[in-house]
Amino acid sequence: METDILIVGAGILGMSSAYYLKKRDPTLKVVLIDKLNGPAQGNSGKSEGAYRNLFTGEANYLLADSTIDWFHNFQEKMGYDIKLSQQGYIWLFSEEQYSRNKISIEVMTKRGAETQLYSGKEIKEYIPDLEIDFTENEESEILGLENIDIGVYGVKCGSLDADALVRAYEAEFLRLGGEIHYNTIATKLLHEPVEPLGIPDEPFVWQESRIAGVNTPKGRILAETTVVATGTWAAELFDPIGYDCFMRPKKRQLFAFKDHRLNRLLKVEGLNESNILPLIILPKAGIYLKGEKTEESIWLGCADELGRKFECEDNPQPEDEYYSNNIYHVLVQYLPCFDNVRPENAWAGQYDINSFDKTPVVEEGPGFIYIGASSGSGIMKCDALARIVEALYNEEEYANLYGNRKFKVSDISIKNRKIEKETLII
Repeated sequence: METDILIVGAGILGMSSAYYLKKRDPTLKVVLIDKLNGPAQGNSGKSEGAYRNLFTGEANYLLADSTIDWFHNFQEKMGYDIKLSQQGYIWLFSEEQYSRNKISIEVMTKRGAETQLYSGKEIKEYIPDLEIDFTENEESEILGLENIDIGVYGVKCGSLDADALVRAYEAEFLRLGGEIHYNTIATKLLHEPVEPLGIPDEPFVWQESRIAGVNTPKGRILAETTVVATGTWAAELFDPIGYDCFMRPKKRQLFAFKDHRLNRLLKVEGLNESNILPLIILPKAGIYLKGEKTEESIWLGCADELGRKFECEDNPQPEDEYYSNNIYHVLVQYLPCFDNVRPENAWAGQYDINSFDKTPVVEEGPGFIYIGASSGSGIMKCDALARIVEALYNEEEYANLYGNRKFKVSDISIKNRKIEKETLII
């Protein structure tokens, strides 16, 4: 098979990129392949689907904020039900933690992120089940827990259905005449000379070379440009050709709860129009939870770092002891309503982490474009990143993000990277 553009990967970054490339020039033959049997069957579909524009770095803020605006356009004007719920984020801090992050929060607000500041007592009025004072609490002292003194609420933040989002892009791509082949694995990038001489073992070091497509068990697919959007599997394609994709895979787990003892926690009134628990980030251990409106359940995760190994797995599994022996002991102190409550469901996915600056990469090489290393923010930045891929393919210096906002394409490349260090991290 031969094509103008080949996209490898049917997750959120591959599918959105396919849509914009085809939309820009419908005459191009754009083919997308994925090793699984449908869209978002890898890590995109296992995402919590949370989104926020609470970033201190200008690039991160612009990528996320414009994408969130696009989400509203997708649902409210284009008619795709992606289960958009602007239910907000609440970052909980002790007085000392807030003091350390105050400058970052002020910078974030100046960027344009709408925030509201609450005292710990005000937060407790909205969320009565939340414990905010651990004075003379021996167990909490052993765990190193701090009081909750301040909550920073992000207004333009919330939740969506990641699977529905990817399928919406898929529908638009197919409507434009795009071509998709599922159950088709890319086993190898084709590294070939630009001007082949027909000599065995080409290309040689003195020949100009490029990526010319991929090998699959069904045969070769040749392409003028190959877009690699395989997430945590990117290194499996790039390592054999010696290209560093600046990505390391790490497992993340989610636990879902549906128990009558959590009903009051789930149905929080006054903080958002949905009257549902916003995404809450606890002050300890990177634990976060949110109300899931579509299922009337609570989803919980943990952004663990040191101690969680880098590893790429085809089918990662949740670990029961990770909840019961790790998360639970902190969680039940802040939210006693979880006492003896077990998750109804659990699943695991993987983050493709850029451990250098936790910001995605869009990079061009000879015959290919790489999009990835999204570090858990692929969903919330997907539309902007896909527009950058489209601009890069068309050799444009700036991408036009939704809302007519300009972004310099090279800023999130590897060679000419110009990214501010993110200072507010879960």
